[in-house]
Amino acid sequence: MTFARTPSQTVGPYYEIRLCRRPDNELARGGLQLEGQLVDGQGEPIVDGMIEVWDASAGRWGRSGTDSSGRFHFSIEKPRAVTVTPHLDDFVFARGLLRHQLTRIYFPDELEANADDPVLAALDNADRARLVAHEADGRLRFDIRLQGDGATVFFAH
Repeated sequence: MTFARTPSQTVGPYYEIRLCRRPDNELARGGLQLEGQLVDGQGEPIVDGMIEVWDASAGRWGRSGTDSSGRFHFSIEKPRAVTVTPHLDDFVFARGLLRHQLTRIYFPDELEANADDPVLAALDNADRARLVAHEADGRLRFDIRLQGDGATVFFAH
């Protein structure tokens, strides 16, 4: 199984996505708190982005706009392992993207399952590490960098 990394593509002029302010980020009341920051290739926050997460095991999706610091937030339940390692599919929408970008969020407490995952196994160690959320202050943290050094791994879809 091969997975192709896709380059980020831009188009101008830039615009703000008005849909990103819908309050659909609570997939589980009182669930795990997942947060992160969306940044561009220079590390600057993207303040008008939108992040969607898809939990295929539960058939649920959520959406969070980014704030003035590029931050997004979700309240989630950890997905069940159905036929693959527990993960969330993560879609990134932002000014300048011709098409939304797809990545995955894996969980830090699934070391054994993550080690056996075919998607993670196809990546080098640095790229693999960028797809696993980390714990910070009792929350899960997953930052997304669109380009440059330390860019998030995006997949063709």
